[in-house]
Amino acid sequence: MVLDVTHDDTAVAMHTGEVPVLSTPRLVALCEQASLQAVRGQVPEGRTTVGMRVQLDHLAPTAVGSKVTAEARLDKIEGRRLIFAVSASDERGLVAAGKITRVVVDVEAFMEKCS
Repeated sequence: MVLDVTHDDTAVAMHTGEVPVLSTPRLVALCEQASLQAVRGQVPEGRTTVGMRVQLDHLAPTAVGSKVTAEARLDKIEGRRLIFAVSASDERGLVAAGKITRVVVDVEAFMEKCS
């Protein structure tokens, strides 16, 4: 997954900080997108994965106008839990690294829990 960082992606725009650099929440979302992409087409019809746990170290700032690439690799399957190793880099190097855990759920049953 690739993101061209704009003002809308910054900590200032997302109200999570006071500097105009890539926000941690947007970086987490990018890594989650990468984890979804990593298993696209492998989850059975009627099922999907939902986020359960994010462990991410945001290691370096990224300026507006930079390009960030996030990658996810499925490291482990524990029952319905899928554990991904994730990382993100920009033109200068590593920006973030960590793990994301997603759980395979039945979409209909999951949505019923919202009612």
